[in-house]
Amino acid sequence: MDFCVALVQIKPKLGRVADNLALIQEQVEQAILQQADFAVLPELALTGYFLKDLVPEVALTVYSPEIVALQELSKKISIAVGFVEVTKDYQFYNSAAWFEDGELKHLHRKVYLPTYGLFDEQRYLGHGDRFRAFDTKFGRMGLLVCEDMWHLSAPYLLAMDGATTLVCLSSSPGRGVDDDELGTAVAWRNLTTSAARFLTCRVIYVNRAGFEDGVNFWGGSHVVAPSGKIVATAPEFEPSLTLVTLTETELRRERITSPLVRDENLCITLQELNRISRERSC
Repeated sequence: MDFCVALVQIKPKLGRVADNLALIQEQVEQAILQQADFAVLPELALTGYFLKDLVPEVALTVYSPEIVALQELSKKISIAVGFVEVTKDYQFYNSAAWFEDGELKHLHRKVYLPTYGLFDEQRYLGHGDRFRAFDTKFGRMGLLVCEDMWHLSAPYLLAMDGATTLVCLSSSPGRGVDDDELGTAVAWRNLTTSAARFLTCRVIYVNRAGFEDGVNFWGGSHVVAPSGKIVATAPEFEPSLTLVTLTETELRRERITSPLVRDENLCITLQELNRISRERSC
């Protein structure tokens, strides 16, 4: 089906869950007024990114009042949002939730935690252990959190699991220069357009904006059609609300002209991965 997605590119406040929830609710209400079908917010939108020892202080269970408030709001519009999740046994995860029709429909725990350069996630957070597509009113979706997208197997697995739309929540700092463009922006656009083209999937990428702990997050949220063409972009470096309409016709046309997913041979992939795994274990 056709649908309108709101790219909600916000500037969260570090460690201020109540303030961030109020900001999210305000922006999502604006998306509802503009008749968006679902809203996508950044990685760790409820908490900010460079949390370090604040992780246990800002962590939420799936039954916390803040999560319940977002569930309630999803009776009007579907919502994808990032937060720190704590489990009953006090494990902490960088999680992305999909709310729809007043329910938490899907939860993805970030699998690949960067611990290099500016990043130190593995010190404070646990790894997720799966990639699963899930059904929504807008077709089958897959959630990724930032670094997940940089591992080719992650979008591939979601596409093989039937996802036709990949939704990536990100907190990506701006770094480097590439031909007078921001290096991070060039890298991310190359990544999302390649994934869309080779998997004939829509890719929705939502990054945060603003400074935090001396680091500037570059924004630049965008949507890529199954052809690999970027069809909409949000401004760089500043908060924004960008609406984009995607059509079923576009997906159908690309899947007919480029039947790459149809022709993918999972048996060969599994055969060779098993071989490589056996050889490496030796």
